[in-house]
Amino acid sequence: MTDSACPAAIRRALAAHTTMTLAYADEDGPQAAAVLYAVADGPLLYFVTSATTRHGRALARGGSGGARVAFTAQRDGQEWSALTGLQGRGRCRPLGDDERAAGWRVYLARFPFVAESERLRGALERTALWELRPDWLRLIDNGQGFGHKEEWHRPGAHSG
Repeated sequence: MTDSACPAAIRRALAAHTTMTLAYADEDGPQAAAVLYAVADGPLLYFVTSATTRHGRALARGGSGGARVAFTAQRDGQEWSALTGLQGRGRCRPLGDDERAAGWRVYLARFPFVAESERLRGALERTALWELRPDWLRLIDNGQGFGHKEEWHRPGAHSG
């Protein structure tokens, strides 16, 4: 499906999860890292990670356009006949000061325990907040039939 609006089923699935496995490549090859994420309209995903981690260093090398990444999100322990999850690709970049406040509000709304802990909040506020802007998303929902898929492409985005 190619449309300017991301389908409601995909938006609901993004909102239903909190952890994504983020895949990237660096000079040592492909790697993946699990990160907690919050979702905003667009869809836009926000996550926190230090630029000193392997994935943080790889993402930071993406330049002004952002690093190209792939990701998945799903719950653990699902039966195959009812499996639901997401696959996606997009660009990932650290947010600058002007954008960080809006992204941080979205992140804190999703994870209020961060704001409730002065120690945790302080640690995360000193860490980079990243935006992942998906340009392709696929919802897999075996509950609607084995292999049922719904896709979305951001208009004008290269999805390869």
